[in-house]
Amino acid sequence: MWLPTMSETLRPIQTLVLAGDVRVSDHGFAELAKDAILIEDIVANVMTAVAVEDYPERFRGRSVLALQHDADGRPVHVVWALPSGDRWPAVLVTAYRPDLLLWDDEFKRRKSR
Repeated sequence: MWLPTMSETLRPIQTLVLAGDVRVSDHGFAELAKDAILIEDIVANVMTAVAVEDYPERFRGRSVLALQHDADGRPVHVVWALPSGDRWPAVLVTAYRPDLLLWDDEFKRRKSR
């Protein structure tokens, strides 16, 4: 049974995104375009995000891999971050459509290799 990851990072990111304090990295823009994911969908659905993996000790700043869904209900993995030493903005590092070959049916757990 999958249990959600307790995230020290997701809640402040959700708060920042709702306040409009969000930035998309160049890599993030490229990946959104590659998988035809609209940033508007990601921002609009940030409150339904579920933390899949939390990385509170990353040297570039805290980050979290979150499962979100687009307007059509299709799953999207989004990596959100907070810059090191800062409390804002929320940064969308990357977003992609998860692969069923690599993830369980709910896209919440990596499959063993």
